[in-house]
Amino acid sequence: MWSKVRNSLIWLPEYLKQHLRPRAGAPEHVFFSICDHFEPYNNRPDAATAYRRIKKWVDHYPGIAEAFRDCDGKWLKYTFFYPQEEYTEPDLNLLAGLCRGGYGEVEVHLHHDNDTSENLRRTLLDFRDLLHERHGLLPVDATTGKVGYGFIHGNWALANCATGGRWCGVNDEIGILQETGCYADFTLPSFPSETQTRTINSIYYAVDDPKRRKPHDTGRKVRVGGAGDGLLMLQGPLGLDWRRRKFGVLPRFENGGLYPSCPVTTNRVRCWLNERVAVEGAEGAIFVKLYTHGAFDDMSEFFLKKGGLSTLLGCLTEVCAEENLLLHFVTAREMVNVVRALESGRSLREDLTDFRYRLQA
Repeated sequence: MWSKVRNSLIWLPEYLKQHLRPRAGAPEHVFFSICDHFEPYNNRPDAATAYRRIKKWVDHYPGIAEAFRDCDGKWLKYTFFYPQEEYTEPDLNLLAGLCRGGYGEVEVHLHHDNDTSENLRRTLLDFRDLLHERHGLLPVDATTGKVGYGFIHGNWALANCATGGRWCGVNDEIGILQETGCYADFTLPSFPSETQTRTINSIYYAVDDPKRRKPHDTGRKVRVGGAGDGLLMLQGPLGLDWRRRKFGVLPRFENGGLYPSCPVTTNRVRCWLNERVAVEGAEGAIFVKLYTHGAFDDMSEFFLKKGGLSTLLGCLTEVCAEENLLLHFVTAREMVNVVRALESGRSLREDLTDFRYRLQA
């Protein structure tokens, strides 16, 4: 408990500033995505168990997703951030089949420790090309013709930000991600981990600095008409929930994590919306990026068989309807497309459905 309180001091000053500042007008659009740290080999099972964990998603996810549609008539396409170190060809073939059916996309997840810049660069390039060439995954940038990918760092230790350099080892990770085709990082928020940044509830650019750890602690916010410099960081919601109180007094923390121990309610949905993650100058569109570990047995059982995912989507659609918000289901990649489009000055009053594929095809 005390470590959680201590680590909250990293970001609470910025949180208080955000909520004391005057806010722009009411939002009109919500772009919603689930970014899953999808780890079928958690706790080191045999290959058959890992395959069964993936098969559960293949069998159950489509029916759940199809029951809920956004304002464009689309169901939620899930984003599976698959760990490089857990790769097997049969597993990815199975997951790729689900994605080809229109139910999701695969991006890059990586756990590493005591690594070097050279090895990290080679690891990312090899895995990127393997996913694209062998499994038909990952997008090709329509402008550059290069394969791109979204990224989540294992243990949240992006750019060597954990104490003692644990779970990473590479100060210049931000630059290597850009160099190898990463179009955005989705690691944050990481609270209650010590790896949490001071910057919260933001979409911003992190600039690499090989001389220091955690260069993504701060950065320049993405804004309409701005020129991007650095790696795009797309954060999920982080804040205080005063409706859920510990000991009946203290607010609980809300970090957008989806777990059986903290079921989704309409109150949690309102907390996510209230943090208003947005592009500066285009506050009519807010972004809600959640995370989970959906391949864990307890999580998939809760999500897929005990109604956890249906409850989430039901609460989300209910709150958006009550607040007259247009809900758009997007993958991590599509969310970036919308951010880029708004940054370039596209109006919210234009048809947003084409933003899904405009920048990454």
